[in-house]
Amino acid sequence: MTGARLTALSENLEQLEDAIARACTKAGRARGEVELMAVSKTFPAETLAEAAALGLTLFGENRVQEFAAKASALRATESWTRALDLATRVHLIGHLQSNKAARAAEVFDGVDSVDSVRLAERLNEVAGKCAKRLPILIEVKLSAEATKTGMEPDSDEAAQLLDRLPDLTHLEMRGLMTIAPWGAVEDVTRACFRSLREWQIRWAAQHPRLSFETLSMGMSGDFGLAIAEGATRIRVGTALFGKRKPPTEQGSQETENY
Repeated sequence: MTGARLTALSENLEQLEDAIARACTKAGRARGEVELMAVSKTFPAETLAEAAALGLTLFGENRVQEFAAKASALRATESWTRALDLATRVHLIGHLQSNKAARAAEVFDGVDSVDSVRLAERLNEVAGKCAKRLPILIEVKLSAEATKTGMEPDSDEAAQLLDRLPDLTHLEMRGLMTIAPWGAVEDVTRACFRSLREWQIRWAAQHPRLSFETLSMGMSGDFGLAIAEGATRIRVGTALFGKRKPPTEQGSQETENY
């Protein structure tokens, strides 16, 4: 860990915290109502350890194999080992294929991108084998963009998943996640976040056996709008860790916009 890099990260975190606090004040909300997820995907294990040393406790990763490779390095890092005692968690926020569910359940503390009945059932099965209760969020697609993943909120699949979840006892439903359209004007972004809040209220009334307390929405460029519309968790990478390397594969636009 270099002093210069840690200082830069510390300064970024201080500026980010100031911005979050201002957004909360503007929205008439307490800072404690909004959880910060540090989106560490594409950054090395050392960066996670540095962030943990500064007190960050919730991280978001995009790919199962990428974080599995980091995990072994992190276990040998003193600052990360100390952070684990403070309930540090790493969640998967990227799209998950059913055939990778077993590994995901092993290495992650939560999956925030559940988007099908099949995936939920598979995660429930493997979480049971791991003797754990896995926290999940349902990813809701509220954009027409073809690159977006998630469940259409008014689809039969969404209705079936919500009906099925109470019986999946190795999963712990905690709420909803969405990604706003890329480069949209403020009104469109706000409408996306407001829609997720509306679905949260509707589904919570229809499914009292499930928890919908978490609303994960908002990234580096739009978390202020998300906080104004009720986000309880924001996912921030670039504003915290700096700019990532240029995208090299399909879907990496999402990486850049965190």
